[in-house]
Amino acid sequence: MIAPLHRRTGFEIELMAPPGLSRQTLARDLADRYGGRVHPVWHHDSEPSLVPGLGRFLHLTQGFEVRRDDGSLLCTLVDDVTLLAGLDPRTPPAPGWFRVLTDDPRLLRLLARHSDPGGTIGAALDATAQLWAATVDRHGGIYQLADATGATIALAAPQGGERERPCEIVTPPLSAGHGEALEELLGPARELGFTVPREAAVHLHLDGAPFREPHALANVVRLFAYWREPLRAMLQTNPACRRLAPLPEPLVRAVDGIPSYEQLCEAAEVGGLTKFFDVNLTQLLTATPLRDTVEIRILPGAITSDEILHRGALVELLLERCLDREPFPAAPPHVDAAVNQLLHLAAQALARRDPLPTH
Repeated sequence: MIAPLHRRTGFEIELMAPPGLSRQTLARDLADRYGGRVHPVWHHDSEPSLVPGLGRFLHLTQGFEVRRDDGSLLCTLVDDVTLLAGLDPRTPPAPGWFRVLTDDPRLLRLLARHSDPGGTIGAALDATAQLWAATVDRHGGIYQLADATGATIALAAPQGGERERPCEIVTPPLSAGHGEALEELLGPARELGFTVPREAAVHLHLDGAPFREPHALANVVRLFAYWREPLRAMLQTNPACRRLAPLPEPLVRAVDGIPSYEQLCEAAEVGGLTKFFDVNLTQLLTATPLRDTVEIRILPGAITSDEILHRGALVELLLERCLDREPFPAAPPHVDAAVNQLLHLAAQALARRDPLPTH
């Protein structure tokens, strides 16, 4: 490892449970090991819709918080819809596994508040139905909540196709001891037979506050736009990873000059910026962030802490260079030369760091 991580960092690590096990299996194992407890939670996500005229379904899937004996959060284990390879879509739903679907984010938040992720599919829509003075109808294994006109409000459906096996480990922000904290989670996962899925990635969440300064935010855009291919080569980005894309062109054009924060926000809106790019900047471009971080999405999947921290330390050093007022330079034309230049820029950032405290 070239350097330890210095900054407060959260991790999202995508794994796959072996057939017959699930993310709930890992949650219970972790709770047993560390004397904690498991709490079912809802995970919010979306997926393409097969219904004509409806672009996507929003859904709640079952996840699990693991808390230590003192109540502090150890991790959360959730589904990831991009993990598909190796799952058998013909497999019937495992007992107790279901999801809740709707097409409006406001309804999804309402459903999450009034549905029990640890409950049963038959009761999942009941509390919300009371709010609408409606009844829940059953159609085979699917439960439907509709309004007085017959328009569907929400569905509860069995979760089949081995969807209990995908497992994204989400850590709380870690300020120190990153390696030890990750091994607390990854060691048990390896012992249970969890593996790195074909489409896997690791996401890093670093404190977004320093990157709200317009010069720093512009430099992050320059780094991930001008150096896209060298970064992916250096970090060994997984080509099978989904939901990655180059930053939108209006935002890249905006950093040709010295843009203001307002100009960057406008360019991001014109370019249709979402979280599903190589770097997620959405939380830096709003006054009301849900999670005030810059999210790095191009690290490949891994199941050992050393792999994750080595690449994470490189990214952290390059982001420290982005805090300089001097604009991040353009990349050399050849990828190999550009990778060497990135390593040089990381080494320069490391040399400028204050020494770690000795006590």
